[in-house]
Amino acid sequence: MWKFRKVVVGGTFDYLHDGHVAILSKAFETGERVMVGVCSDEMQELLRKDSTGIQPLAIRMWALLDLLRQRGWLARTQVTVLSDPFGPAASDRELGAIIVSPETRARAEELNKLRASKGLAPLEIVEIPFVLAEDGHPISSIKIRYGEQDTHGKLLKHPRVQ
Repeated sequence: MWKFRKVVVGGTFDYLHDGHVAILSKAFETGERVMVGVCSDEMQELLRKDSTGIQPLAIRMWALLDLLRQRGWLARTQVTVLSDPFGPAASDRELGAIIVSPETRARAEELNKLRASKGLAPLEIVEIPFVLAEDGHPISSIKIRYGEQDTHGKLLKHPRVQ
């Protein structure tokens, strides 16, 4: 039924939106068990995106666990808090694949190099396309935070001037 016994997906999961739902859905379609890595509050400084106003870990974790429960996925999930970009995926021998978006593919390739340096098999990289908002751009937690779109990509007001 599933292609892999165990897969991994990771992210900030800030302002949980349809893009997050899509990547999690693909993970649960692909793997019997899914390890979900959630960036810690301390790791936010390492992120290359606008980290101002990212919700605290407790809020992000609650929203994620609620979604997993609603979808019936919770029993198949291992949630871990990430204090570095790779977390347990760098050493977990049971993992077979990593689910990514175009934005996170390069990080998955780095992970495979790290795994190879440790004598571990590379993970199959399963890339899903971005989920687009009404404006044709990827749904963005940052734009949700600024009230420019909702979690489904519906535009709410004119974009901010950059």
